[in-house]
Amino acid sequence: MSAVSTPPLEQLLRRDRRLVVAALVLVAALAWIYTLAGVGMEMSAFGMTRAVMPGQQTATAMATNGGTPTGGHAWDAGYAAVMLAMWWVMMVAMMLPSAAPTILLAAAINRRSGTRSPPYGSAGFFTAGYLVVWLVFSATAVALQWTLTLAGLLSPMLESTSYRLTAALLIAAGLWQLTPIKQACLKHCRSPVHYLVRHRRPGNFGALVMGAGHGSFCLGCCWFLMALLFAGGVMNLYWIVGLALFVLVEKTLARGVWFGRVAGTGLIAAGVAVAAL
Repeated sequence: MSAVSTPPLEQLLRRDRRLVVAALVLVAALAWIYTLAGVGMEMSAFGMTRAVMPGQQTATAMATNGGTPTGGHAWDAGYAAVMLAMWWVMMVAMMLPSAAPTILLAAAINRRSGTRSPPYGSAGFFTAGYLVVWLVFSATAVALQWTLTLAGLLSPMLESTSYRLTAALLIAAGLWQLTPIKQACLKHCRSPVHYLVRHRRPGNFGALVMGAGHGSFCLGCCWFLMALLFAGGVMNLYWIVGLALFVLVEKTLARGVWFGRVAGTGLIAAGVAVAAL
């Protein structure tokens, strides 16, 4: 008796899935490598992590010269571009792994819809739309970084020098974890099937728009968590890896919703403790 053959559609889905997974792994790996190398800065992420000394979070710990940190750079167009690249590459490294299941699902739905366009092509445009949203966030983060630098609230290692700022970031991030908006965005990120089916758009441009839509939900879910990088150090590997794992657990594990709520309560408590110092 001959073995049951795999239907052609299932064979195509498996092949396309392998192609999309390989591409996502490659992009995420390159982003992590570039992040660890320092994303164009003079020091690697390892060096910046070692350089952050505990117990020095005071506003006077950073001497300024016209708003420029000692040992830092003047804020010109070139430096702003480096900072934008730094933030965006970090966001790609941190957020793409948790978005991979949705990207794969979007590619599978595209194949099953009977369209003649390759699903890995639409998956690429979907991913591009998703990452454009995080590019906008990265530009906003650079503007905030510049503002905090001028105010003397960031050290040359891009770490908060103010207990009040750190406490405010922790408490605000914790409160956001408990809001209905956060929970609605998290629900979408954990189960995006309804969105992908109801709002499906044909063609590559449609995939780009859908990716941006999904990215907007993801941004609403995680933007305050990413802002915590200002508290622990923008290039601090402990915070980068920790936040990336936090997002992955919250979005993918069965009890991720409760994990996020408990973590939110813990962030509030940590913020209150820092404020009391």
